[in-house]
Amino acid sequence: MFIIGLAGLLLSLTSVSSILAGPRATTWTADNGNGTYTNPLFYEEFSDPDIIRVGSDYYLTGTTMHSMPGLPVLHSKDLVNWEFLSYALDKLDLGPAYRLEDGKNIYGQGIWAPSFRYHDGTFYIFSNVNHETTQVFRASDPKGPWTHTQMKRSFHDLSVLFDDDGKAYVVWGYRNIHVGQMNDDLTDILPGTEHELFPPDSLMGEGSHFYKIGGKYIIISAWWDGHMRMAAARADHPDGPYEVLPAISLDEDFGHTVGYRLTGKTPPFHIIPPDPAPNGRVSLHQGGIVDTPSGQWWGFSMMDYNSLGRVTALSPVTWNDGWPYFGLPGNLTRTPRTWVKPDTGVVQAPSAPYERSDDFSESQLKPIWQWSHVPDDRAWSLSERPGFLRLHALPATSLWDARNSLTQRAIGPYSSPTTVLDASGLQAGDVAGLALFSLPYAWIGVVRDAGGLSVVQFDQQTGKTKRVKLKVTRIWLRADCDYLKEQSHFSYSTDGKKFVRLGEEFTSVFQLTTFQGVRNTLFAYNTRGVTGGHADFDSFTVHEPHPHGLMRPIPYGRTVRLLSFGSQSGLAVARNVAKLGKPGLFRVVDMGLGRVALRSGGAYLSVLPDANIRMKRGKPAASESFQWMETPTGELILMSLQTNRYLRIDKSNAMVTADSPGPRSDGADGVRFTWEKTNGR
Repeated sequence: MFIIGLAGLLLSLTSVSSILAGPRATTWTADNGNGTYTNPLFYEEFSDPDIIRVGSDYYLTGTTMHSMPGLPVLHSKDLVNWEFLSYALDKLDLGPAYRLEDGKNIYGQGIWAPSFRYHDGTFYIFSNVNHETTQVFRASDPKGPWTHTQMKRSFHDLSVLFDDDGKAYVVWGYRNIHVGQMNDDLTDILPGTEHELFPPDSLMGEGSHFYKIGGKYIIISAWWDGHMRMAAARADHPDGPYEVLPAISLDEDFGHTVGYRLTGKTPPFHIIPPDPAPNGRVSLHQGGIVDTPSGQWWGFSMMDYNSLGRVTALSPVTWNDGWPYFGLPGNLTRTPRTWVKPDTGVVQAPSAPYERSDDFSESQLKPIWQWSHVPDDRAWSLSERPGFLRLHALPATSLWDARNSLTQRAIGPYSSPTTVLDASGLQAGDVAGLALFSLPYAWIGVVRDAGGLSVVQFDQQTGKTKRVKLKVTRIWLRADCDYLKEQSHFSYSTDGKKFVRLGEEFTSVFQLTTFQGVRNTLFAYNTRGVTGGHADFDSFTVHEPHPHGLMRPIPYGRTVRLLSFGSQSGLAVARNVAKLGKPGLFRVVDMGLGRVALRSGGAYLSVLPDANIRMKRGKPAASESFQWMETPTGELILMSLQTNRYLRIDKSNAMVTADSPGPRSDGADGVRFTWEKTNGR
């Protein structure tokens, strides 16, 4: 039995400036509207995901670190389209560090690696907190309210299993994984039940997900050292002994390249340039599996998506010899980026869980917003000036320790956040504006000093500041962000129409200090050590030029040339054989579900069971069908439904086969194509 699932992001190679000049669009939606979906589920950070099914409903939560409120609870009927229900945690205030006080912080700490479970009418979320015991959240309704208690000890990267005999077990650990039976009130494990399941050299890693399926106990875990991957273990008893399979998901990065990284503790950091080598360092890892009422199984996991953070992907699962492999028959451990939606018995319309833009006209902030650390609720308001978000400027030395910074996750592949700021309430020493918050961070804002108001752009990495005197108090602030190249620039406008660029390009970087991706951030603080005035934000909008699975729609019914990426040579047909050469012309025939057949003359490109290619006449079928998808950078890849592998030009002999497991990040494997329309129909 296997399941259909997984998809892809599709990104164009057009310059950001020309992209952002296009029409306004909606936010990223994984559902392609044609029975398929494209990964990631959300083109933004959603890390350490855990999914459960309760009847015909699916629920999802994930890590939120130092952002408050935390532990979002999402709901879906089809595993692709999700709606926001609640946050399990409003605030976690365990001392000054949680409030950015006394020079302390919990960046990259807070709430992480939750285990989501349902048992006997109650929803549970168990989650880790650095230097604290494991936290437990309970609700009879996933919409809340949620109650919060603490366990008596900490269980790193835990997963809980409520067995069908009434017992509850927990597995946890980093490299050496332990198991124990929980007591009835779920505050601890029973004495004498704890023991080590896997030693550090077992390759079982961390991030466990614990299941009982068909009478077998199955643990899925993540391995990070070297090639990121997912391993699995199975046993007849929760205490083992376990048999280990080192990889059920391996090397799936969709052709994504390792981006900028940094070393050092303080700016200027040493920024390491991107590495296109196919080294497995950003592959899918850490996740689990879930079934549908129809008997399908689907995998979910996260992958490092550079400065956007870690994103969630959905994978078809193929059971083989009792193991749940991510991937399709003939291509196990690899996940297609675009694939057929799960068969859950429910068809949902394409939708996204959040609205990103906000005019601040409601009595509450939209659920996309989170505060950095615990906010001071006395120093922000939506009611002091109706229709505005008011942030009072609390004392801070920099944005890093500024309280009441309001954030939302940045979204790819390209996005442009814009806010409108009324700076008339700023006092001497106040700074307010829009930031791309990470480490390093950068911002554009308004500063009031002895000389009056100025619009300022600041880059933490370079320490450079660009400043222009302001004659008005109402100003538009914008960041144009290319998360494929990880380059952004800032601009401002005094009329909302003409924007003036300010400062140099900013390089965004993924790092483990905040352990989050870039955050679009609204902020106000005072640099003179006192509470200053206030900043009034009139609105916040996010423009996404490519919110769907394909940046270029499939050219159904058109004749195209297929070129090998980076070459003017391409797919050609000679003597009934497909090979590299002067590109021939192919008519793109719609086979449904985002699939195509490629016709040349009166014959179709056809894949044999051994992955070799021939031209075949007659009505096209599965052997002539290819799933049309793109790499993260927008090149075309074609997956054969005959082999569940990708067309590849072997440049050593110029032959074309359908035997590639997936595109390599360096683009040197002949799997990527570009295409151009011709004048012919």
